[in-house]
Amino acid sequence: MNQNDYFELNKKMWNQRAEIHVDTEFYDMDGFRDGKTSLNKIELDLLGDLQGKDLLHLQCHFGQDTLSFARMGANVTGLDLSDKAIETAKNLSKDLNIPAEFICANVFDADKATDKKFDIVFTSYGAIGWLPELNTWAKNIHTLLKPGGKFLIVEFHPVVWMFDDKFTNVEYGYFNSGVFLEEFEGTYADKENKAIQKSACWNHSISDIQTSLLEQGLKITGFKEYDYSPYKIFTDPVKTEHGWQINKLKDKLPMVFSLEVQKENYE
Repeated sequence: MNQNDYFELNKKMWNQRAEIHVDTEFYDMDGFRDGKTSLNKIELDLLGDLQGKDLLHLQCHFGQDTLSFARMGANVTGLDLSDKAIETAKNLSKDLNIPAEFICANVFDADKATDKKFDIVFTSYGAIGWLPELNTWAKNIHTLLKPGGKFLIVEFHPVVWMFDDKFTNVEYGYFNSGVFLEEFEGTYADKENKAIQKSACWNHSISDIQTSLLEQGLKITGFKEYDYSPYKIFTDPVKTEHGWQINKLKDKLPMVFSLEVQKENYE
């Protein structure tokens, strides 16, 4: 299989997930329609005031977070590989009367999918593991940012992806040593779903993530690791003050990180 085959495999999987996820308790569509934000404290604290900001949300799924940014006053564009997810996002934007633009495109083609420039480019939680390399990703982020603009990623820590599902054994490498091809049932939002899914994924170290952005001339302005996940998606979870940890590991494991970088202001 080549890179395009991997992307097609993942597109099919995310099209399946878009249809499954929209009606799950995890995404709480009733609460969202009533005005509840889908965003977590981590990203809200980092983003601050979005009023009037042009924001691009990469790998936006069916747009809940994108529309939550719009509710905060941002002018939003969401981009995702899945045409089913983008169709749902457009319908949601229309039904809730929340202005937003949604684009179906591979994140590697984001610079060609829009000619706009943005104050903020954002991505989060389970996004970059679907990308075979990060140099193209980082180059597009640099291209899409306005001078002085900022890129923010809040993502699951690569250490988390080294373990098996029960967090008993280390089964995968920390560094990107190649593709992991998987076939499985269930999703993080609906673990009992019996639909067979196939995917291609990669692990990316913290150094690879940072270096890819630094090599584009972007400046790191903030980095933080968190010993919890805002989402109850891992095996044997235990609730903490801020979120969820793995019961047998507690605060011994970094579960999420945030990284903020800025493009030089040439003006």
